[in-house]
Amino acid sequence: MAQALKEALKAAAKGEVPVGAVIVSEGKVIARGHNLRESKKDPSAHAELIAIRSAAKKLGRWRLSGTTLYVTLEPCLMCMGAIILARIPRLVFGPLDPKAGACGSLYDIAADSRLNHSVNVSAGVGANESSELLKSFFHKLRTEKRGNKGL
Repeated sequence: MAQALKEALKAAAKGEVPVGAVIVSEGKVIARGHNLRESKKDPSAHAELIAIRSAAKKLGRWRLSGTTLYVTLEPCLMCMGAIILARIPRLVFGPLDPKAGACGSLYDIAADSRLNHSVNVSAGVGANESSELLKSFFHKLRTEKRGNKGL
C-alpha cells in the first residue's frame, strides 16, 4: 500500500484527485498508476485502469490471474468492472468511498455471485493515510476556489 500511496502523491502533485494503484505479481510490483483524468482529459484515466492496462501489457495477457491490486480508495463501478473483467483475484484498498464506491459502499460488485469472477477483498488498509491525503487535497481545492471568487 505504501507504493500506491506514492502514486497518489504523484497525482496530487499534478492537481489530480490523489488516488494511486499498484499491481503486484509474485511479490513484485509490475504496474503502477495514478489518477490522470484532468491531465489526459479522459474520464476513464483512473489509477486502477492505468495500472490494469500496464500490467496486461507487461504480462502479455488480459487475464491478470495471480495478481493483487492495491489502491488507495475504494474502486468505483467502472474500475470494479475492469477488475472483474481482468480476473484480478485479490483487491486491497484504503478507505471506503461513500459517494462512488462499488466494493461495499454504494454497491458491492465483488460480492455479487452472479458474476463469472469473484474477488477477495481487504478494505481499510492504509485508510488513515489515504483519507488524510484526500481530505487535504479537497480542502486545498475548496480554499483556492474561495480565494478565486474574490477576483
